[in-house]
Amino acid sequence: MFPVIAVAITSLTLAAPSVLADDSTDSATNNYMKVLPSTVWIITANSNNETSTGTGVFVDAKRRLVLTNAHVVGDSRSAVVFFPDIKNGQPAVKRKGYLDQVLKLAKPGKIVAVDRKRDLALIELSEVPERAKAIDLATQSILPGDKVDLIGNPGGSDVLWVYTSGTVRSVYEKKFNSDHGKHEFKVVETQTPIKPGDSGGPVVNAQGKLVAIAQSFSPNFNLVSYCVDISEIKAFMDSSWKPAPLATGTLLKNADLEHTVHSTGHYQVERKLKSGKTQTVFVAKDTEYFERADVRKVWSLVSVSKDEPTGELMMRLMRQSSATKIGGWAVEKNNSDEYLILYVAKLDATASDEALSGTIEYVARIAGAMNGQLKPKEEKTSSSETLAAWLSK
Repeated sequence: MFPVIAVAITSLTLAAPSVLADDSTDSATNNYMKVLPSTVWIITANSNNETSTGTGVFVDAKRRLVLTNAHVVGDSRSAVVFFPDIKNGQPAVKRKGYLDQVLKLAKPGKIVAVDRKRDLALIELSEVPERAKAIDLATQSILPGDKVDLIGNPGGSDVLWVYTSGTVRSVYEKKFNSDHGKHEFKVVETQTPIKPGDSGGPVVNAQGKLVAIAQSFSPNFNLVSYCVDISEIKAFMDSSWKPAPLATGTLLKNADLEHTVHSTGHYQVERKLKSGKTQTVFVAKDTEYFERADVRKVWSLVSVSKDEPTGELMMRLMRQSSATKIGGWAVEKNNSDEYLILYVAKLDATASDEALSGTIEYVARIAGAMNGQLKPKEEKTSSSETLAAWLSK
């Protein structure tokens, strides 16, 4: 299995542009002009104010929906969307011209659904310009040997709405890892020069119908690109939508929790306990996910020791884990052969900032109480009584 490179542009660090294809046939020109009003340029910003750009396609006029890759929107909940400005039958292609006319040409949108497994996301626009046109969706997957056309917004120059053509190499189910996580979906593998910034761009057949969207390219094989098949797109759009999790930093800010960023990139929150002591709680910088379940990890370190935990301590931690409302105890071994005892909770990543704040408080109380409980001594009370005593502190 070979790695792939996802093709959104982050922090406006732009890659080399694709070359605008020669309009050698009327069919290619007609397809380009037909698909152009459905193609958009997307700009998002994450919680660290790092800007990412990519491409998308307008897929539903009634619901005002734009489709793109999940890795294009990242952990953003909002986006700025540009439709091409077409005058006298020609699109304005200078990137700066659009940025200089944000109020006139841009439309705000909110990310309403993500599917990281398929690497898909939906943006709902507040309004749609009259010049926009929802693209027609193909009824079935395209076949190997068929020709495809793509419009994208690659970086490197000021050029937007770049046309590329190619041929379908194969259509198959694919599992792979990228910089943005684990993916599994039906892939349309093409021989096309997809570049950074083309992510989410429409891939269409000879009739101008959407058969896939651009997703990534292979670093090992020249011109080999991967696209998300139309069957995955339809399944995603027809499913119950799952909201995109907010970035951890944004949630902490919304909850009015003072925090710092640890050297590992995780967020660090200090909570003062009723005893007067302070307990450090960490919140993971990234969410974990399986299928369509997203979780956010919250933990606190209680003990570091070169000595392996005794069987008695392990049984005690297990009993107390069974009595807790959320989370449980974990024992891990680091690279220095030290044993770490942590209290870990996993929270639904789409939960509110109040839920995150409450989870942090709970983890701090449990971990803080355990700090005074690790000295070897006979346990005379039940796990439930011990837990109740902890939470009253």
